[in-house]
Amino acid sequence: MPTTARHWYYNQPPKGDIDAQTLVLRSEPVPELKDGEFLIRAVYMSLDATHRLWIGEWDIYMDRIPLGERMRGFLVGEVVESRHAGYQAGDRVVGLGTWSEYLVDDGSAFQKLPPLPGLPLADAFGVLTVAGPTALVGLMEIGKPKPGDTVVVTAAAGAVGMLVGQIAKIHGCRTIGVAGGREKCDWLKREMGYDEVVDYKNENVVERLKALAPGGVDVHFENVGGDVLDAGLTVMKDFGRVVICGLISTYNASGPVPGPYMFRNLIMRRLTVQGFVILDYLDRYPEFQQKLAGWMLEGRLKYRLHVVDGIENAVDGLKLLYSGGNNGKVMVRIGPDPG
Repeated sequence: MPTTARHWYYNQPPKGDIDAQTLVLRSEPVPELKDGEFLIRAVYMSLDATHRLWIGEWDIYMDRIPLGERMRGFLVGEVVESRHAGYQAGDRVVGLGTWSEYLVDDGSAFQKLPPLPGLPLADAFGVLTVAGPTALVGLMEIGKPKPGDTVVVTAAAGAVGMLVGQIAKIHGCRTIGVAGGREKCDWLKREMGYDEVVDYKNENVVERLKALAPGGVDVHFENVGGDVLDAGLTVMKDFGRVVICGLISTYNASGPVPGPYMFRNLIMRRLTVQGFVILDYLDRYPEFQQKLAGWMLEGRLKYRLHVVDGIENAVDGLKLLYSGGNNGKVMVRIGPDPG
């Protein structure tokens, strides 16, 4: 059994981008288990854009991480020691924990990961924990697309965006992705099945969307905010639906962020705009995961994982989300897969 483990701590509020002093890595003794507790060896950790909000100043949907506390994140791991009647060594568990090599839980934050034959642990965790349910809920529960609808997805090469387009295609929609750089755009059409892709780095997004969807857009799935959101609002069809999943372009802002300049189209186009947080749907996770896993096993839902090795590289991995340097779902491999 380990005697020490490394943990990332929230050390200093960031001024804009996360820097070398925002989070610090510390080694601490592994505590003795009490009755009702079990020790988890972390295997993979999810890196998500919302982490920046958890250490920011915004009034958000959950308690922010207090200064001096461990950084928070979704992890999958293996129980290596247990004094809890419901868990035993070898169980695989998933939950919202801390950025740690080893951590202790009493069953309140972690639950057993159901067997998923045919899916490697990294794939199951990378798609089914955050990104997949987020894509499914945002598109189907809020966007409510109908067969034949045109669906636009921003940050289409990201963890959520690459899945939204495919789920829309499964339901008979025409899809247009927005991504940065020719390589990502080509990959989205070639591998992820997007009908069309707009390169926001090299093309005028409004002009391209108007050309690709001359009749207007039915569903706009927003992950970016700023100018990209404005472009989407500009080309919406009457009574269209705008899904606000993320606003990543604003998360590192050090001052007030201007609202969308095309806000008037909420009236002119009679739009429905709704934001959501996937944590509000945790009770329906088994339903979502069963559906997503089925599509994965059938080969109808493809994905790409961007795995960063070593807990010591977690902050560098997180920064990729805000620079666009990631290629797919960003995860940290903290330890070897269970045998």
